[in-house]
Amino acid sequence: MVERKLLVLFGSQTGTAQDTAERIGREAKRRHFQCRVEALDSYDVANLINELLVVFVCATTGQGDPPDNMKMFWRFLFRKNLPPGSLCQLDYAVLGLGDSSYPKFNFVAKKLHKRVLQLGGNPLLPVALGDDQHDLGPDAVVDPWLLALWDKILALYPLPPGLEIISPDVRLPSKYTLHYLAEDSLHPDGGLLQPTAPRAVPSELHPFAARVVSNQRVTAESHFQDVRLIEFDVTGSGITFSAGDVVMIQPQNCPEDVQQFCQLLRLDPDRHFVLKPTEPGTSLPALLPQPCTIRHLVTHYLDISCVPRRSFFELLSYFSTNELEREKLQEFSSAQGQEELYSYCNRPRRTTLEALWDFPHTTCAIPPEYLLDLIPRIRPRAFSIASSMLAHPDRIQILMAVVQYKTRLSKPRRGLCSTWLASLNPEQGDVRVPLWVKKGGMKFPADPDTPVIMIGPGTGVAPFRAAIQERVAQGCRGNCLFFGCRQKSKDFYCQAEWEELVTKGFLTLFTAFSRDQEEKVYVQHRIQENRRLVWELLSSRSAHVYLAG
Repeated sequence: MVERKLLVLFGSQTGTAQDTAERIGREAKRRHFQCRVEALDSYDVANLINELLVVFVCATTGQGDPPDNMKMFWRFLFRKNLPPGSLCQLDYAVLGLGDSSYPKFNFVAKKLHKRVLQLGGNPLLPVALGDDQHDLGPDAVVDPWLLALWDKILALYPLPPGLEIISPDVRLPSKYTLHYLAEDSLHPDGGLLQPTAPRAVPSELHPFAARVVSNQRVTAESHFQDVRLIEFDVTGSGITFSAGDVVMIQPQNCPEDVQQFCQLLRLDPDRHFVLKPTEPGTSLPALLPQPCTIRHLVTHYLDISCVPRRSFFELLSYFSTNELEREKLQEFSSAQGQEELYSYCNRPRRTTLEALWDFPHTTCAIPPEYLLDLIPRIRPRAFSIASSMLAHPDRIQILMAVVQYKTRLSKPRRGLCSTWLASLNPEQGDVRVPLWVKKGGMKFPADPDTPVIMIGPGTGVAPFRAAIQERVAQGCRGNCLFFGCRQKSKDFYCQAEWEELVTKGFLTLFTAFSRDQEEKVYVQHRIQENRRLVWELLSSRSAHVYLAG
């Protein structure tokens, strides 16, 4: 009897591809497959030649780029020296998640499908092109594609005699079991986020706990938007970066939300527990200490403020003891209920915590070990670095708009990371933020004589502040900046700094203040007015043009 093993590999940036990969994993378990679900970069790609059945689920980010957690896999797969028949025993399928409003729609999935085919793989189905722009989201493509996929897979690997597909009414076991510890068995641990000991360069798995040096509002108090210039101290971290690079920040939930969540689920925030994988071969969540408190899990790990996905309602329906609540949850997790789910969740940006409030009977029945299946982990947020190491050694600065907006829900929506960062006050002691640095998409010219035209309205000016500081420190004078905002008196970020550089001859500055006169004036108007200069820089001095929003 041939072994019924399936491997699901995903490349995910925002978590949708991971969510879909885990859904395929659950469907595989219902069909009695031994199934592993892994990020592409956690998988040892050299083993791919031994695999018989693999489903790839991958998103496309930015301008046709692979997600961060499949970059190493991508480089390996496109090596020129891989023999053409190396994957000849592999049956595979590729499910892509993309957005058709971008020119390189599902580029990564299409390219992966073609490359595995080149290496001898046998495709079970044409590549699936899930589209965020569809009224029902990617599920419009994913649902029928998965039905066809299981038909193909079960034809190759029929169910063992005497076994049926596990009915959708049966709840699958949780990924981990959770064991509470007796309070007297604990060693007191001094805080769970330790400033990292000197080790490898900080990364997602080993962030650096950077001290917040300053947190200042750079918009007038009367301005509708709160924008901050925040400075972090990265002394001793080994972090280096150049203009155009990005700092990744791992945010946390606010204490009020954590307390509310624990009350709703009747959890004691101070209890300690350890996790054990239900199946051998499942690795533990990398970012959770063992043992861990419920408070740490909810504060630093569970994304209780994200808009919940369809899979959340599906799993929640299994815990429901209340018939009305269960029916609603089942509707939200069905293909027919997707429009209704969209109006309940996505349109008003309802959070996971708020959804739990609406299903009180179900919520208090959630077994704690299912929390890690039910709620995704908090994703890190990316910010353009707004300073240069040459001007501010051992420091990272960011320019950040605090996200807050209204939907039809009475409570304003708040961005998790920006609200948390804005609340930090370095004058109240040693405040630390877990961070690491990533290469950005912008590279500035190595030749100091190449002029640079930068168009950065609003907080889009952040990477250009880093570039201008870096270039001024190197003595480069060809810096031309088009900056736009609403009002000169309210949101003209870094005004004094720009004006000083203009006086010293390091910067040519054009500003557009859209609301300071009757007719609106934007950066594109200033570019048009100065078209002769722009053309001169481009045509005779080979200037580079950069745009950030």
